[in-house]
Amino acid sequence: MKILRNYILKEFFGPLLLTLGVLSFVMVLIGNLKRIADLVINKGVDILSVLQIFIYLTPYIITYTLPISILVAVLLALGRLSGDNEIIAIRASGISLFRLILPLLIIGLILSFGLALFNDQAGSYSHFAYRKALKEMGFKNPTAAFEEGVFINSFQKYILFIYHIDQKKNRLNNIRIYEPQGEDKPTRTIVAKAGEFVVIPEKNIIKLKLIDGTSDEPDPENPTNFYKLNFRTYFMNLDLANIQERVVDKKYKEMTIHELKQEAKKLKREGIDPTPLFTEIHEKLALAFSCFIFMLLGSSLGIITRRREKTINIGIAVLIIVCYYPLFIGCEALAIGGQLPPALALWLPNIIFGLIGAFLTFKLCAS
Repeated sequence: MKILRNYILKEFFGPLLLTLGVLSFVMVLIGNLKRIADLVINKGVDILSVLQIFIYLTPYIITYTLPISILVAVLLALGRLSGDNEIIAIRASGISLFRLILPLLIIGLILSFGLALFNDQAGSYSHFAYRKALKEMGFKNPTAAFEEGVFINSFQKYILFIYHIDQKKNRLNNIRIYEPQGEDKPTRTIVAKAGEFVVIPEKNIIKLKLIDGTSDEPDPENPTNFYKLNFRTYFMNLDLANIQERVVDKKYKEMTIHELKQEAKKLKREGIDPTPLFTEIHEKLALAFSCFIFMLLGSSLGIITRRREKTINIGIAVLIIVCYYPLFIGCEALAIGGQLPPALALWLPNIIFGLIGAFLTFKLCAS
């Protein structure tokens, strides 16, 4: 039995690792291809920083790719064994099908617990680190953080409007800077033909060097009035301390379960409905335990279909995925909207597919 168990696990782990690697890479690449291309081609971000983004995104993506990979791997492994009549030979030797798939079910349960812990710690941290890395890129290369032709109100006192940005040369053209003075007071305006950013990381400050322009300067005798000052070079300090703190606040998806519970208690004390937080907690756990559900369902279908062809087994996996995840998303929306309790809504897809898998397994083993 030990030899048979190792043989089946070997058949399973090969496709699992291959599918997990390929699927994770494809999802990271396709899901962020536009942003990555923009950073590298248009905004001059170095390739090592882009690689860092890939590394930070991968743990979060594994939350979704591991259950799918398990489903594909178990369908391929048992489908091949069934298609080559090895399942029939195993049953003829007196070994029940339940004993045959039991090691796979145990592996599925272990992977579910492991993914729950992984989602809670590595997945949450990596997505938060990914957003922080994007923010740091914007600080190291400020032009990468800004868009031309829009009002930029990220700074504490100023509103910027830049007509053209040359990302690679860190060069700005045709700049308007506005400094509101309050109600019933004229807005101070600075206009420049060109400019560039000078970064001082240790002080959290960006100096904006303006070239060839005019500046509204307060009249010493009447500060509410301005006079025009022409300049060849003009330096401004743009403080990023407040914006950095705001941008890197954790989102709910980036909090651990402990942090979500603490935040939920805080919201309850303030009389605010914490349903979105409980929804996030159950989403983390339900997605993790879809590993076991897919293993249970895939092991029975892999034997029943008796298909050695990989394309057919992959097609079955795709069919299950396109049924499971839209149902999961719909149930999540019902939980957030208050139509269903989060504990029921987020676990409902697992319950439905788990019951189908249990029924098929029972019928298979009883036959």
